[in-house]
Amino acid sequence: MSGVEMEVVSPVLICGEGPHWSCSEQVLYSIDIPGRTVRRYDPATKSETFIKIDQGQVTFVIPLKGKKNKFLIGVERTVNILSWDGKQKDFTLENVASVDDDKPRNRINDAKADPSGRLWAGTMGYELSQGVFKDFQGSLYCMDKSKCVVQHEKDVSISNGLDWSPDKKTLYFVDSNAYKVYGFDFDNSCGKISNKRTVLNYKEMGLQGFPDGMTVDTEGKLWVASYGGQEVVRVDPKSGRVLQTVKIPAMAVTSLAFGGPELNELYVTTASERATAEEKKRFPNSGCTFRVTGLGFKGLPPNEIDLF
Repeated sequence: MSGVEMEVVSPVLICGEGPHWSCSEQVLYSIDIPGRTVRRYDPATKSETFIKIDQGQVTFVIPLKGKKNKFLIGVERTVNILSWDGKQKDFTLENVASVDDDKPRNRINDAKADPSGRLWAGTMGYELSQGVFKDFQGSLYCMDKSKCVVQHEKDVSISNGLDWSPDKKTLYFVDSNAYKVYGFDFDNSCGKISNKRTVLNYKEMGLQGFPDGMTVDTEGKLWVASYGGQEVVRVDPKSGRVLQTVKIPAMAVTSLAFGGPELNELYVTTASERATAEEKKRFPNSGCTFRVTGLGFKGLPPNEIDLF
């Protein structure tokens, strides 16, 4: 795409993930899963701060609506309230819930807030060998103000990106090991899903790698990170057709989120894990977060957690 520019805005991470743009603060929050860090990037000062979570791998970070310096984060299989001012190293964690208690080697892999502020989080199985994970161990869960956790999907292999259509009537959800993005009818009034169908099949479309993180633009089109494909694809979920491709100079593209004052900048996270020495030489910025401008599209204000 002509006119597109990219800027590296983070150091090399092991597996950068879960970008979330804070409209109120005008900063980007993200995580490094195996690095066990929660990160805050301020584009106004081009500075980044982070904290390390010793309790385990961090899997998502989402601000709590109307609660300054408070977030919901995933640590392994648990959901926790993080209190952190984004600047100092001091923080506190309060456990709220856990999932997959019968599968202690599972972990949460991605999560987002729905339009009503509920938490939706997906899990995945453990790593059998490098880059190979035990299939059909994960689930898709939802937690509402009652703090009860409800399972909506089971037998998921690698739960990944999820987001909602602008009209709030469709939930999109990635299972990476199935190479598919699914769509569900979504009832925002009660937080239920139905009518599962495939809206993008990576193998049928001949796309490289597999789908990872995902976001939706104001036109209702999907932006999907291609792990192993060195690109982000913009997709029409009604036809399954790829509309645009944005090449990212990193081996593993993990996730993405619109940000900036006009929500027309795309922040793209990547991973350096599992890259060979030759791959790291070809893509020295693998593991960095990129700020992509000049795309000509805008995102929606991200949902925040409204449970507390």
